[in-house]
Amino acid sequence: MNPKKKPKVLIVEDEDHVRRFLKAIMESMNCEVVGEAKNGKDAVAQYFSLNPHMLLLDINMPVKSGKKALAEIRQKRPNAFIMMITSLADKETIEDCIQLGAAGFIRKDLSIDEIKDVIRKTWRAYREAIQ
Repeated sequence: MNPKKKPKVLIVEDEDHVRRFLKAIMESMNCEVVGEAKNGKDAVAQYFSLNPHMLLLDINMPVKSGKKALAEIRQKRPNAFIMMITSLADKETIEDCIQLGAAGFIRKDLSIDEIKDVIRKTWRAYREAIQ
């Protein structure tokens, strides 16, 4: 993404294989994965202790949903860059997450190149909006 300064990323996904897959993608995009979590409660705690530039957050997780974690983080950090991860989200859930401040969505069924493209475009738009 930026050869000079690696964006720091927190990946929150309850499925180990998906988390490893996303970590490999983010590292191939010159990002530094600074943390990983398996539920929304740990996501919130790690977000505020690690202060990543980017959060990839699964919607459906145990303990605390991604939607609840999104709302909690955005309440305290309105400019947080959070992309939701989903396999089969209904239109209402997607709209709710956008209203809560999600920057975008990554569908788990996309190809590696499509995932990278979505992340790049969303990150670029976010960076331009906050400057």
